Amino acid sequence: MKVVVVGAGYAGTLAANRLAKKAEDVEITVVNPRPEFVERVRLHQQVAGSGTAATPLVNALQEGIAMTIGEVDKVGEGSLTLTDGESLDFDYLFLAVGSTVTPMPGTIPVGTWEGAEQARAAMAELAEGSVVTVVGGGLTGLETASEIAEARPDLEVRLVAGTIAASLSAGARERVHRALDRLGVEVFEETVAEVDAIPGEHDVLTLGSGAMLDSDLTLWAIVSSRADLPGRSGLAVNAEGRAIVDEYLRSVTDPRVFVVGDCAAVPGMRMACATAAPQGAHAADTLARMISGARPKPYSMGYVGQNVSLGRRDAVAQVCRRDDSPRRLYVSGRLASLVKEVVCRYAAYGPRTARYVWLPGAR
Repeated sequence: MKVVVVGAGYAGTLAANRLAKKAEDVEITVVNPRPEFVERVRLHQQVAGSGTAATPLVNALQEGIAMTIGEVDKVGEGSLTLTDGESLDFDYLFLAVGSTVTPMPGTIPVGTWEGAEQARAAMAELAEGSVVTVVGGGLTGLETASEIAEARPDLEVRLVAGTIAASLSAGARERVHRALDRLGVEVFEETVAEVDAIPGEHDVLTLGSGAMLDSDLTLWAIVSSRADLPGRSGLAVNAEGRAIVDEYLRSVTDPRVFVVGDCAAVPGMRMACATAAPQGAHAADTLARMISGARPKPYSMGYVGQNVSLGRRDAVAQVCRRDDSPRRLYVSGRLASLVKEVVCRYAAYGPRTARYVWLPGAR
């Protein structure tokens, strides 16, 4: 039996390794656009130069799993075509291509490996007193702005967003604001209407109010949930381009195709490694059960919390209900920073070892 896994992020890597351990006589090939396993939860460290987010993919895959470096152009009936014209046949496919980032012109996206590397290089060229503007008030934006402010105190860091930390509780949001203030991050709670990049000089941001800000480097920290490959391949998708799946995480168009991670339209799920990893593991378990003749089990997953780094020594760990709604309880400071580091390490440990556990969803 031939199984192809497209995408070697948290979901795809875990799915490949878990299936390799649980099913016999299965030929597994992983297709990925780069030869690295990228920890997206550490991209803000990559940008700021305070850490690295990539390790060789060959070290993350179990022995016997084949690896093809390339991008998939289209998925067809039992086969897929790469952009270089090569084709691969499959009996089952795991689609784990994640989400796309569509930055506003004139900005650099920090939610991708390529964007993070570009931002890191641009940061290294900035002189003392230069202004870095981060657009986006979600966890990605908060972590990026905080990490840069701590790693490069010689720079002026701004955070521009209509809403700051909207997914956290009121108390946790207030704590985030205090941390940003301590780090010297200037916050503008406004939307960005336009970015005019002036070559050789600086960027000019036009805010929703009409006010204008100068910036020497503008980073886009808003991650879109749109995925192109599922729709381009003829799979049923929702308005965001994410593949519609059944209760077992199989495409409703083609049951041979499991869709996991950001590119899967699973109700109530947010884009995060805490979402991608359980889906990858469950899909692998489902196929292993099918191969052995057992009945598959419906997918169920509940959240525990959200974690946001505020530099290397501070963080907020928000306790959530299983439906991901925030409770009043949160932990902050050094303890929360340690919690975040443990979460990040577990997020990488699970895909590499195929060992991963999670809570079932709310009943």
